[in-house]
Parts: sequence; C-alpha cells; structure tokens
Amino acid sequence: MILLRSLVFATIQAFFTPFFSLLCLATFPFDRKTRYLVISQWARLMMFLVDKICGVKFRVVGAENIPDEPCVVLSNHQSAWETIAFQVILPPQVWVLKKELLRIPFFGWGLAMTSPIAIDREEGRAALKQLIEQGKERLSAGFFVIVFPEGTRIPPGETPPFRIGGAWLGTHSGSKVLPIAHNAGHLWGRNAFIKRPGTITVSIGEAIDAKGMKPNELNSMVEKWIRSELERIGRP
Repeated sequence: MILLRSLVFATIQAFFTPFFSLLCLATFPFDRKTRYLVISQWARLMMFLVDKICGVKFRVVGAENIPDEPCVVLSNHQSAWETIAFQVILPPQVWVLKKELLRIPFFGWGLAMTSPIAIDREEGRAALKQLIEQGKERLSAGFFVIVFPEGTRIPPGETPPFRIGGAWLGTHSGSKVLPIAHNAGHLWGRNAFIKRPGTITVSIGEAIDAKGMKPNELNSMVEKWIRSELERIGRP
C-alpha cells in the first residue's frame, strides 16, 4: 500500500510540475514578492497531496520563535521535504543552493523565478562573497534566507560538520539567526521514492542575535543545538 500511494503521489507531482513551471515563468514581469506568492502555491499543493495520499503529516514546535523581521535560517537537511514544507511554515524566503539545480528542466526554471542565491561551491571565497552580498540584499528586500549548512541532504544519524557560510552571513548581516531541526528523513528519505506515513516534527529554536559573534562561534552554537534537538525529537 505504501508503494502504491508513493506511486500515485509521484505521478501527480510529475503531471503538475511542468505546468506549474510554465506558470512560474509567466510571473517574470512581477516583483519578487508577488512571484514568490504565486510560485509557493506549488509547495502548498505538494504538502496537501503528500498528506492526503501518503499520510506524511507534520507538526511545528516553537512557531512563536519566528521573528517578525527577515532573518537567516539555519537548518539540517535530510530530504526534499523541508524545501517544500518551509514555504508553508515560514514567511517569504529564498534559498542558498547549488547553481546546477537551475538547469533542471521545468523545476529549475521555476526555481530561478524565486530569486535564489545560486552558488558554485568550487569557487571558495568568491562563493562566500556572493553569499554575503546577495544574502544582505535579499534580507533587505524582506526575504528570509534559508541555508542548509550541511551542504547537501544527509541521512538521519549522520553528522557531517556544518559549513561556515550561513553563520558568516548571520554575523555580517546584522540579522537574527533562526535554528531549525526536523526529522523528515525518516519518512521522506534522501532521493527516496517511498514516502512513509507518519508525523514529521519541525522544531524551531529561539532566534539568535549574532551581533558581535564570530562566525565559528555562531556556527558551533547552531550545530550543537540542532544535533541536540534531533536527539530529543527522535524518530516520527
């Protein structure tokens, strides 16, 4: 039954995504906030479908910690689920991502309309400079900036060191930093076709005022909190 439900969801997703991508391209003449409001409807549709078809639900703990003003969000990265769910849970946002994703037919085209910060990790300091400059600009435009400091989707239980870019943006932008931990990978794994029923927990910590902090100090603080919180919330 789980396999059949996952197949139904994947089929509907594959059917809707190309059409929605063309709609996204049509939003080009509008301002970025308007484009985001239109494009994020795809995420809301996917969240509705994966709930009703596959039984993948979620609960949010600590929603009251979300600042009223734009901030830098640092979260663990386990699956594609959080990139969809955050559009429902958090205010208008942009993501720091690999620029190769923008080349994916249909999906990448729509993604490009959300004003992401698309970096080339091989460029090192140039990529960090781009992150700081564009991150500040997006924050000033009213967007939350989502950073996954693990750099890629990591299976539950693995603990690679956090990359410094998100913390660097937090300390150099004057914005608050919002840590988030979730256990989505247990139900919607990395590159997994199967979507298992259950309730994902998204835990939002207290926003950190990073003014005066060093990037390494902030990065270590956030990593420690996320690792601890993942142990606390456990499996769905």
